[in-house]
Amino acid sequence: MGRLIKNHWGRLIILTASAYQIASAIEGFIWPKVFWDFISKNLDAAVDPIPVLQILNLIMGLVGLAWEWPLKPLAGSLPHRSIEIRLIIYPLSALLAALLYQGTDPAIYYLVGIGVYFWAYSEGEVVCPEPWTLPKRSRVLKA
Repeated sequence: MGRLIKNHWGRLIILTASAYQIASAIEGFIWPKVFWDFISKNLDAAVDPIPVLQILNLIMGLVGLAWEWPLKPLAGSLPHRSIEIRLIIYPLSALLAALLYQGTDPAIYYLVGIGVYFWAYSEGEVVCPEPWTLPKRSRVLKA
């Protein structure tokens, strides 16, 4: 049985959250609603008449998909290999998703993915330049 590669697991969770965030943004265009409107109506202007929150959620979802399942030009680049940049950007995606009524589930998925990425970062894992590959082991010669 092998070891759990946490950055691959985190990548799958974030891919799910990003796809769900895109779907919730599209649904938000049809039924605009802020999740926190039961507390205050101040954020209602973010979804109606101009769908700012839905557009931001759509952009962040597309960024998450493009980042976690990278195209050839993005694969192996510094942002793709950096867990630190992910730990900065994904909380913003989670916040934007949590503000939209349809985006509460992706926000929870993002938080779980952020936790897994933090776990991977704290254990010193690295993201390989080629997606979905394992890091190369260094050979130790015994005397």
